[in-house]
Amino acid sequence: MTSSDPTTPVPATPEAPEAPVERIRLRAALDALPAYIPGRPPADDGVHRFKVSSNESHLPPLPAVREALLGAIDGLNRYPDMAGAALREALGAEHGVDPSRIALSTGSVAVTGDLVRALVDPGDEVVYAWRSFEAYPILVGTHGGTSVRVPLTDRLAHDLDAMAAAVTDRTRLVILCTPNNPTGPALSGAQIEDFLGRVPEDVVVAIDEAYREFVDPERRPDTAAILAAHPNVVLLRTFSKVQGIAGLRIGYAVAHPRLARALSQVTVPFGAGTLAQAAALACLTPASREELDRRTAAVRAERTRVLAGLEAQGWELPDSQGNFVYLPLGTRSGEFTRFADARGLVVRGYGDDGVRVTIAEPEASDRFLAIAGEWIGA
Repeated sequence: MTSSDPTTPVPATPEAPEAPVERIRLRAALDALPAYIPGRPPADDGVHRFKVSSNESHLPPLPAVREALLGAIDGLNRYPDMAGAALREALGAEHGVDPSRIALSTGSVAVTGDLVRALVDPGDEVVYAWRSFEAYPILVGTHGGTSVRVPLTDRLAHDLDAMAAAVTDRTRLVILCTPNNPTGPALSGAQIEDFLGRVPEDVVVAIDEAYREFVDPERRPDTAAILAAHPNVVLLRTFSKVQGIAGLRIGYAVAHPRLARALSQVTVPFGAGTLAQAAALACLTPASREELDRRTAAVRAERTRVLAGLEAQGWELPDSQGNFVYLPLGTRSGEFTRFADARGLVVRGYGDDGVRVTIAEPEASDRFLAIAGEWIGA
């Protein structure tokens, strides 16, 4: 008798055992954390859409970056240089500081998390503007800190008077996001200096300059001079925006040596990978900087064109100095997001506050202006 014989008895299937009950104890703080919502990718439904929902470069990495990555591939069987010595030396020269003042991590958002880990005990306070970068409350809450969110002004800029008043004896860190993501206004050097004069010297003030290069050159604050004059200041930078290597995740802090050492103590070991370090170094050569300057100037020019077009349509907008513009649509933000998506543009909605649109290729800007004109006309 063969197994294919229909008279062969089929053995009974034993019932699957019950899955054990999961009794993991998660931290209660997680219940209060908001979820980080990345820019939504285009739907895969055959409709051509421009993705302007993430503040990333629409241009590919520089040819020098590609060459550096190819040259580094054969070493991927080895751990990366945990100290990032070559990159820290190059960044030190870039900023005119000793390499000991450079701390590397996986993007400026990771450096911000390192700051919280190094400075904030449970119950300590972190002051920042709101709405601002949505990772801030997640980073603070994850490590047991208390977020003190200070509302923006009616022009959607940092209210530095209110932020200074919010500093207490429990404040350990203040974050200034300039230009502010997602609304766009930037702080001047005079504003930052005046603010620092009202903050205790033992409170660290982080100046998050992820979008610094997009600020009109004549309006960029001299944060190097501010850093030199104030030991409690730390600058946060990233290679994700201008340099166009967001997928490699690398950023850094420029800080007082003691704080930089503390950041190296709490960061994830080997976080700055071999490929990321090689790509970042390739971005710092004179030829690469020259090309990146051209790209950034083009984005600023396109932003000016888009803002002028929107204002001509009747929009009232904040003064954006980032690689994005912000529409303060309030409770109609979700409606506009769907309206744009149906017309081939994926934008970034922020609840009932507003909508952010990244400056990308001119064709995407043209699509955006057409959609914005249709919306406001209706």
